[in-house]
Amino acid sequence: MNKYRTHNCNELNKANIGQTVSLAGWVDTIRDHGGVVFIDLRDHYGKTQIVVDDDSKLAGIGKESVISATGLLRGRDDEAVNPKIPTGEIELYVDKIELLSHSINQLPFEINESTATREELRLKYRYLDLRNPQVHQNIILRSEITNFLRDKMRGLGFLEITTPILTSSSPEGARDYLVPSRKHHGMFYALPQAPQQFKQLLMVSGFDKYFQIAPCFRDEDARADRSPGEFYQLDFEMAFATQEDVFKAAEDVLYDTFKKFAPDKKVSPAPFVRIPYAESMMKYGTDKPDLRNPLLINDLSEFFRDIDFAPFRGKPVRGIAACCAGQPNSFFEKMLAFATEIGMKGLGYITILTSMELKGPIVKFLSVEKQKELIDKLGLKENDTLFFISDVAKLVDGLAGQIRTELANRLDMIKKDSFEFCYITDFPMYGISEETGKIEFTHNPFSMPQGEMEALCTMDPLEIKAYQYDIVCNGIELSSGAVRNHQPDVMVKAFEIAGYTQADIEDKFSALFNAFQYGAPPHAGMAPGLDRIVMLLTGQENIREVIAFPLTGNAQDLLMGAPGQVSEQQLREVHIKLR
Repeated sequence: MNKYRTHNCNELNKANIGQTVSLAGWVDTIRDHGGVVFIDLRDHYGKTQIVVDDDSKLAGIGKESVISATGLLRGRDDEAVNPKIPTGEIELYVDKIELLSHSINQLPFEINESTATREELRLKYRYLDLRNPQVHQNIILRSEITNFLRDKMRGLGFLEITTPILTSSSPEGARDYLVPSRKHHGMFYALPQAPQQFKQLLMVSGFDKYFQIAPCFRDEDARADRSPGEFYQLDFEMAFATQEDVFKAAEDVLYDTFKKFAPDKKVSPAPFVRIPYAESMMKYGTDKPDLRNPLLINDLSEFFRDIDFAPFRGKPVRGIAACCAGQPNSFFEKMLAFATEIGMKGLGYITILTSMELKGPIVKFLSVEKQKELIDKLGLKENDTLFFISDVAKLVDGLAGQIRTELANRLDMIKKDSFEFCYITDFPMYGISEETGKIEFTHNPFSMPQGEMEALCTMDPLEIKAYQYDIVCNGIELSSGAVRNHQPDVMVKAFEIAGYTQADIEDKFSALFNAFQYGAPPHAGMAPGLDRIVMLLTGQENIREVIAFPLTGNAQDLLMGAPGQVSEQQLREVHIKLR
């Protein structure tokens, strides 16, 4: 028998009354009722109330001390029953207490209130923060989701294979974390931004379906849905596969995962909606659309082309119609203030009155025929308000997207009881770099262009689309993926358009390029983000709430003191001198 406990703190109930039992855990609360002390004892599993009628047994024991308590289990008085916890009908009447570990009296914060504490303090004392049942449960749920994902992938015939952490630097869109080599003077490893090349090499090696819960390392700034430093993804790749094969596998895994861990919410059934990138940018103002928001963006550029309204002259125009019946003037003033905050020069709008007449400063520029055309074009109804967004082409869609989101939030139009999935497809293969003005890859450079070699040789590069796709849920990008470019000659041509020579490819991607010379199957895959999946399923707004030991938003580990200085000897061993 375990010397510290016979049961855990969530296990006992009325069926155990009359038994002599032992419990062990942390002292959660202490309530002194004048000669009788009630303690809530907490462990990994839950809480049980213990009762002590001899103060001498509590010598040296304070909140968060670790104890083992033995005694007789009895039922609580009717008025003392706590229906909120599984052990709420019983209590342990203590005969013996052993102090296993003392906790200092002055805690940096109350455990049950840790989530209201500033983040820097929480992460400095993360081991205390993780004792908070809510935070603790997030990590438990993460483990359960991870195990479920593994079981699903194995059930679909995928083989779990781990790939290296120390590898070579590769230009994949973010900054590498570099690791200096002790044995090879002046040379560096890099931590993988993703197992991209390795999983493709596994397909070339003859494995059919690979997956892993893969750690990825990128030196990039934090966001609410992105942890700086490292993150984990459900990385998978399939040989002899098309885009549709990947979609089917992802739909199977994600639908079942979200239905299991969010049974009270609606989940998009398969097949998920597919939205081409260009359509997504036009209708939603983003390539990460939240489909719980019913508002759509309309392209009104052609409508206003022959209307002499100075703010719209020569620029694309977007319109968003929303029912704003009953909204006070302050609603429109706040929307204007928001528009100004995001860089717009204003936010024009017209209102449709009950008589289907249009009201607003822009109306005088519209003929009666044009007003009717606008009503018919957008299906405007009484009490709708049509908001206008106009700016240069590279900004207008993003601004319209932000206005769409803000309107839906202020009008409480976002459906809170559902997970809405979609695929964003047909991403452009190339774009123009704002820094250099030259053609560059917009996404993963290893993707297969649609049309393959013929498209690369005959089309305007900016018109070429790639077999690249994202999966988005409730406005959060869960994954990027692609059908891979497995043909060496197509790879050379694709990289040539982006300014790389064959020598560059052989230097930077030698393993992959050489492997393709020996017969590579068509292959495709994707990698849904584990952290983001857990964040959505737990309803957290910050991804750091679902990571056991996250870095701060400033990429610091306040618990372990990283990044930190190292000794001169350590620097010498890896041939580094600080400047």
